[in-house]
Amino acid sequence: MPLRIGILTGGGDCPGLNAVIRAVTKSLLRQCGAEVIGIHDGFGGLMGPAPHVRPLDWASVSGILMRGGTILGTSNRANPLRSEADAERTLAHAHALGLQALVVIGGDGSMAIAHGLSQRGLPIVGVPKTIDNDIVGCERSFGFDTAVATVTEAIERLQTTAESHGRVMIVETMGRYAGWIALEAGIAGAADVILLPEIDYDIDAVAAVCRARAQRQRYTLICIGEGAKPVGGERTVQAWLPDSPDPVRLGGVAHALRAALQPRLDCEVRATVLGHVQRGGAPTPFDRVLATQFGNEAAQLIMRGEFNRMVTLRDGRLGSIALSDVVHGTRQVPLDHPLLRTARQIGVSLGEPA
Repeated sequence: MPLRIGILTGGGDCPGLNAVIRAVTKSLLRQCGAEVIGIHDGFGGLMGPAPHVRPLDWASVSGILMRGGTILGTSNRANPLRSEADAERTLAHAHALGLQALVVIGGDGSMAIAHGLSQRGLPIVGVPKTIDNDIVGCERSFGFDTAVATVTEAIERLQTTAESHGRVMIVETMGRYAGWIALEAGIAGAADVILLPEIDYDIDAVAAVCRARAQRQRYTLICIGEGAKPVGGERTVQAWLPDSPDPVRLGGVAHALRAALQPRLDCEVRATVLGHVQRGGAPTPFDRVLATQFGNEAAQLIMRGEFNRMVTLRDGRLGSIALSDVVHGTRQVPLDHPLLRTARQIGVSLGEPA
């Protein structure tokens, strides 16, 4: 009997998901003749009265490498661990489908769910997915490079408006509690100020940079991660979704910064929240290659019988770590990271007091 393997995409969408689906499927079909079952809408496809699935063959995953989103659909609210009844129904559907393992492509919330299901007896292989690049134990997740490219282009476009009008332009990125997107895109887009969740910013220090630049170059570009906060302040929460594995929705910090900066400056301050445009579109070539490597490595773990682990990239090498090592904590920008030193040394302000 051939292996029968399920695959799903959980959490928010992300460029490169289809590349992983393609690589997992083609690797399993070609190398061991497995049957691959695609599960629709994340864990929700196993939580309903009946499974919502589709078979994946060579033809169904051909031509999807460059497509954004996910052909299987996803959900950031479907949580089979929400109740014991949901968990039992999910496991019963997986058993009825004859799944010998489940590939879960997702972020830390999806990995936490995957870990919980693995503890209940369902063999799992995880594939790290997030534009935020914040999964513990993985130095680079697919989707991040595409998000950085999108934010960089936005900063470049806003520069011409900022320069023409002599304005301060604030760009808010995603990233939750990690500043990877803001840091790399801010450097790539030549931002003058980069504000990160890892370093509380001093509003007077930021204002001083803007005033100095107004005298010298008329405009200032500020790139701020959505989880950033001022010294002594709180993070800006956009919404609270109690039924989600990740209930806190950050957002709007750019507008909070604009409101604090405007009384301190003579020039106009504008804020742009990029939001979900960072998640959309075709993956960059880098993300296509990385996602393909991750998908193939997930297939190798399955064929070796190494379950309840997540594919990872550490020190530039593919490997895997236990799901239990992934579910606690967030991979933030270390305060001694070389990119922070580079930013400071080339004159970029991180919002720190002078």
